[in-house]
Amino acid sequence: MIFKEFKGLSLSALGFGAMRMPTLPDGSIDQAKLDEIVDYAIANGVNYFDTAAPYHGGMSEGAISRSLKRYPKDKWFLADKYPGHQIVSHYDPAAVFEDQLKKCGVEYFDFYLLHNVNDKSVGTYLDPKWGIIDYFVEQKKLGRIKHLGFSCHSRPEGLRAFLDAAGEHMEFCQIQLNYLDWTLQDAKAKYELLTERGIPVWVMEPVRGGKLSKMAEGLEARLKAKRPEESISSWGFRFLRGLDNVTVVLSGMSNMEQMMDNVKTFSTLGALEDDERELILEVAEKLKDAVPCTACRYCCDGCPAGLDIPLIISNYNDARLGWGINNAIYMSAIAPDKRPAACIACGQCSAVCPQQIDVPAIMADFAALYERSSKWEDICREREEADLREKASRKAE
Repeated sequence: MIFKEFKGLSLSALGFGAMRMPTLPDGSIDQAKLDEIVDYAIANGVNYFDTAAPYHGGMSEGAISRSLKRYPKDKWFLADKYPGHQIVSHYDPAAVFEDQLKKCGVEYFDFYLLHNVNDKSVGTYLDPKWGIIDYFVEQKKLGRIKHLGFSCHSRPEGLRAFLDAAGEHMEFCQIQLNYLDWTLQDAKAKYELLTERGIPVWVMEPVRGGKLSKMAEGLEARLKAKRPEESISSWGFRFLRGLDNVTVVLSGMSNMEQMMDNVKTFSTLGALEDDERELILEVAEKLKDAVPCTACRYCCDGCPAGLDIPLIISNYNDARLGWGINNAIYMSAIAPDKRPAACIACGQCSAVCPQQIDVPAIMADFAALYERSSKWEDICREREEADLREKASRKAE
C-alpha cells in the first residue's frame, strides 16, 4: 500500500468510502460482508475510513464503526461530516456532532468535514446565526476533532470565495476529481487553486460511482489494448496518482472484488505514462454527453414523489444513446407513479444536487421520450426485418 504523509500521520493513499457498502435485500447494510471487506482493507494497509450522516439512510456511521472497533485504534482513522448542505429550517451543529460521536462510539473524530460546501450551502456554513464553523473550530481546540476540513462541490469561483472566508480554519479539502471531471466540472481549476493555497486534496468520486469502471465496448477496447491485464477502474486511480497534491483517494467499495482490485492498483501500479494520460483524456471527451449523476442519492431524501432519481437518470443516459428494447424493459419495471412523468418540478432535488443537475428538466425530457417509447418496439422490429431483408438480398447476389 502506498502511504502519504499528512501532519505527522501516515495515511493510506486508498481510503474506504462508506457510502456504497454491501446491502441485504431489504436495503440494510450487510454487516458480515462489510466486516470481510474491512478485514481485507486493514490487512492490506488501508487505514482511512470515511462516513457521513446521510449515507445509507443514516446507517453508515454505526456500521463502519462496528467493523473498525474490532481492531486497535492505531489501525484506523475515521472521518465524519456535518450535513450543513441539507435544506432544513434549523441547524444545530452541537446536537448533530454529539449524536455522531455516540453513533460511532468514539470520543473524537480523526478527521471531520463540513459536508458538501456548494454554491447553495455556502451561505448556511458562513451564516453567523448558526455558528457552524466557530463550533467545529472550538471542538478541534478541545481535541474532539483532530483535523478539520470540508468537502466541496462548488464551482472554482465558489471554492475561492469559501477559502477567502474560512480557509484559515480548513486543513484539507475533499473534491470530486477524476479524468472526466478534470475538464467537465473544471476540477483542474479547483485542484490548482487548492494547491496554490497549500491545502491537501482528498478525492471523492474517482470513478464517478462506477461510471468510469465500465464504458462503451469500443472505449474499453482502447484501454485494454494498452494495458490488457489491468481493470478499467485502475486507469482512473492511476490518473490521480500523477497529481502530487492528492493525499487520499476515497473509493466506495461495495464488494470484495472492488476492494481487491483497488488495493492492487494502490500497491503495485504507478501513475499514468504521458501517452496513457493523453489516451484517457481522449476517452473522457467521448464520455461527456452523459448527465453527470454519481448516484449519491441526496436528491431522493426530499423528493415529494418518492422517485428513484439516480435510477431514472441512469436509464435516461442509456436512452439518449439510442432507445432500444432494454430501455423499455428497464422503464416498465418502474411503477407508473414512480416514472419521470410523476415529477412535480419542485426543484428540491436540484437544490441539493452536488453536480448541479437540472433534475426537473431531465425528468420532463425523459417523460416525453418514454411517452414515445411504445413506438420503439415497432421501430426496432422494423429495423430487424430490414436487416434480414438486406442480408437475404446480399446472399442472393
